[in-house]
Amino acid sequence: MTVERVPKDQITVEGLTGDAAIAHALKQCSVDVLAAYPITPQTIIVEDFQKFAADDEVKTKVIPVESEHSAMSACVGASAVGARVATASASAGLALMWEILYCASGMRMPIVFTVANRALSAPINIHNDWSDTYGARDSGFIQIYCQSGQEAYDTTIMAFKIAEDHGVLLPIIVAIDGFILSHNVERVEMLPTDAVHEFVGEREPFVSINPDKPMTMGPLALTDYYFEFKEQQDRAMYEVPAVFKKVEAEFEKMTGRKYGMFEEYKTDDAEIIILTHSSPGGTAKVVADVLREQGEKVGVLRLRMFRPFPAKELAEAVKNAKAVVILEKCLSFGAPSNPLAMEVRTALYDQEKRPMVTDFVIGLGGRDVPPTTIVEAVEKTKGYLKAGKAPLYETLGVRK
Repeated sequence: MTVERVPKDQITVEGLTGDAAIAHALKQCSVDVLAAYPITPQTIIVEDFQKFAADDEVKTKVIPVESEHSAMSACVGASAVGARVATASASAGLALMWEILYCASGMRMPIVFTVANRALSAPINIHNDWSDTYGARDSGFIQIYCQSGQEAYDTTIMAFKIAEDHGVLLPIIVAIDGFILSHNVERVEMLPTDAVHEFVGEREPFVSINPDKPMTMGPLALTDYYFEFKEQQDRAMYEVPAVFKKVEAEFEKMTGRKYGMFEEYKTDDAEIIILTHSSPGGTAKVVADVLREQGEKVGVLRLRMFRPFPAKELAEAVKNAKAVVILEKCLSFGAPSNPLAMEVRTALYDQEKRPMVTDFVIGLGGRDVPPTTIVEAVEKTKGYLKAGKAPLYETLGVRK
C-alpha cells in the first residue's frame, strides 16, 4: 500500500471528548459489529456510535447486549466469522468479561477493545485508576495507553491494522483515563473517512467459520496440545513491536504524527527519569520543565505499550540515569511492588549498571495528582539516592 500525506484542507478539526474521539475513529474504520454494555465512563463511546448507526452513517451491526460478558462473547462470535469487531468497557464491566478475555486472545480474535480506565469496587468508585486493565495484563491482550484525545483517535485507527495483521492476530486494548480524558474536550484533527478506509483496508481473516465448511474454534485441548497453543500465543505477542512500528510508520506518512512504544522527554542527560503513562505523563512533563529551570536534570519517559512490555528498549532509554521514578495508579495487594515497577525492575535486572527504581502509588480512585505530588516523588528519590537504598514502594497523596 502506498500511503500519501493527507492535505491540510481535508483535515477536520473538532473539539471532542476522549470518548467521542474514539467513537469517531471507530466510525471511520468500517467496523462490522460493535457489541457493548453501558458503563461509566466509557458509555459515551457507544452512545455516540449508536447515533451514527441510527443516522445510517455506518453499516455496523450494533448489539446492545445484557452484560459485558455477553458483549465480549458476541465479539468473539462475530470475529470468528471474519467480521471487524470492536467493543468498549471499564472497571467492573471489564471484570465481568474476564472469562471471555482469555477466549478472545486464545482463539486469536483481533478485537479492538477501548477502555476508559476506572477504579474497581468495593467501595464503588467511578473515577480513574488503572486497576482494571492492569488486572488484565496476563489475559493475552495487547495494551496501549493514551495521553490525549488526538492520541486516542489515532491509536484506535492503528489498532485494527495491528491486531488484524496475520503475524499478530491478537485482541488489543486502547486505554484512556476515565473522566480525565474520556470526558474532557480537546482539539482533535480528524482524517477524511476515505483516507482511513484506505489505511485500515478490509479485514482479511486468516481462517473463519463458514457453515458450508464446518469447523470448530476453541475446542477442548488437554495435556496433549494446550501448551503448544499458549506457546504460539506468546510468540505472536513478541511479533507486535515490529508490526506496531510498521503500522505507525505508515500512519506518520499519512498524518505527520507518531508516538512510539514510549515517549522520551528530556531524557538524554537526565539523572532522574520519571516513568509513568496516560494523563500523569503530561503533568510529569510540566514538572520536568520547571525542575530543569531550577537546574535539576529531570526527564520523563511516558510509556504507551504496556503489553507486550518493551523491556530492552526501555532499559536502553534509562541506562544512564541515576534513578527511575515510577508513578502508577494501581496497587498490587501483597506484592513486593506494583505492576509497572515490577516490569521495569525486571527489564533492568540483567544490566551491569542500573538506576535505582523508586515506586510510588498515586491517584487511586481518581484522587488528584497535582504537580506537587510528582515533585514530592522526585525529592524522596533524591533522598534515597543519597542514602543508597529505597523502600520497595510507597503511596503518595494519602491522608495519614
